[in-house]
Amino acid sequence: MIKHLSKEAKEASVKLRTLDELQKNTLLENISHALSFHKEAIIKANQLDLAEAKANGTKTAMLDRLAISDKVFKGMLSGIEDTKALKDPIGRVDKMWLNENGLQIGVKRVPLGVIGIIYESRPNVTVDAAVLCLKTGNAVILKGGSDAINSNRAIIKAIKEGLKNTGLPETAVQFVDTTDRSATKELLEQTNYLDCVIPRGGAGLIQFVLENSRVPVIETGTGNCHIYVDKGYQVASAIEIILNAKIQKPGACNAVETVLIHKDEVTTLALPLLQALKDKQVEVHGCGTMCRIADENNLAIIQATEEDYLTEYLDYTLAIKVVDGIEEAMSHIETYSTHHSESILTHDYTNATHFLNTVDSAAVYVNASTRFTDGACFGFGAEIGISTQKLHARGPMGLEALTTIKYIVYGEGQTRP
Repeated sequence: MIKHLSKEAKEASVKLRTLDELQKNTLLENISHALSFHKEAIIKANQLDLAEAKANGTKTAMLDRLAISDKVFKGMLSGIEDTKALKDPIGRVDKMWLNENGLQIGVKRVPLGVIGIIYESRPNVTVDAAVLCLKTGNAVILKGGSDAINSNRAIIKAIKEGLKNTGLPETAVQFVDTTDRSATKELLEQTNYLDCVIPRGGAGLIQFVLENSRVPVIETGTGNCHIYVDKGYQVASAIEIILNAKIQKPGACNAVETVLIHKDEVTTLALPLLQALKDKQVEVHGCGTMCRIADENNLAIIQATEEDYLTEYLDYTLAIKVVDGIEEAMSHIETYSTHHSESILTHDYTNATHFLNTVDSAAVYVNASTRFTDGACFGFGAEIGISTQKLHARGPMGLEALTTIKYIVYGEGQTRP
C-alpha cells in the first residue's frame, strides 16, 4: 500500500510543479469550501477521537492538542486564507549573472517534490501541511497519529474533494490510513518517491524517524524552551510573560519548560511567581533555593532533578532554577536546550545583545514570551513545523522552506573550450 500511494504522489507532483499562483489559490479556495461543507462531519469525527482519548486517560493538555473546537476550525480556514495571500515563491529567480563564457545563469525556486509528514495529535496539522505543500507545488503524504485517525479521515476527504473540484489529481495529497507503526517505517524507506520527510511531534517520534529514515529528514518540534529573568527586570512583567509562555497553550512545542532566575531577583520574584503558578495549577519542580522559599511559605513544590531540566513537559509543569547570572543561564541553556526557543527578560542592553549573540537556538527573544515562535506570528501563514536543525531550514517553516533551487542557464550556442 505505502509504495503504491508513494508512487501515485510522485506522479501527481509532476502536474503540481507547473501550476501558476492563480491555479494554486483556486485550489486552496476549493479546499476551504469543501472543509466548510463537511464541517459537521469533521467535528463529529473529532468527537469520536476525543471520547476515546479521554477513555484512555489522556491528559488535559494533550486533549487540547487533539480537539477541533469552533475556534480551531475557524483557524484552519483563516490559515488557508493567509496562505493564499502569501506570494508564491515557486518560479522566482533569486539572482542572475553573466559568466565569462557569455552564459546567463540564474537561481530559480522550485518545489521539493514529494514530502512525507509524520505527526501526532493536532488534526489541524493535516490542513496546514496539505495547504502549504500544495501552495508550493509539492505533493504530500500524511501520516497522522492514531489518536486523531477519525478526524484526519474526515479532513482528508474534504481536501481530496477540493483537489477533484479543481481538476487536479486527488493523489496529490495522500493519507496513510492506518494506525500500524510498521506503515511509518515503510514510508521512511520510499527513497524512489519521497524527497524528504518532516516529523512533527514528541521526542520519541522524532527519534524514531531519525533512526529509521532512508529519506532526508528535516528535524522539527521538540521544544525544551527557557526563559531567563535577569537582574533588575520588573516582577509583574516577568510573571505575566512566564505565565503566558507556560499556560497559554502548555501542549505547544514553544511553551516554556524551565525558568532561570538571577540570584539577586529571588527575594522579589520567587514568592509571587510561585503563588501565581499555584493559582494556575502549575506544578513546580524547583532547585534547592526555590524549595527553601516554598517551604518557608507553605507552598508545595517538588525538588528538581537532572531529568527535570531535560524534560519537555507539554503540560502544566515547570522547572525553576536560580542561577548566578547570565553566563550560568546561557550555560544551562546550552546544556539542556533542544535549540527551539529561548528568551531573556532584561533591561540591560549589553546582556540582551550578549544573549542574542550567544544562545544557539532557532528563535531567541528579548522581553517576550516564547509562544511567538509560530509561522502565523512570524507572518508566514500556516507553518509546516519549527525546524530545530541548521541545514536547509531553521525556525518556523513557511512556504520558502518547502522549496529548493535549480540553476537555469541560457546560452547562444556556447561550447566549453
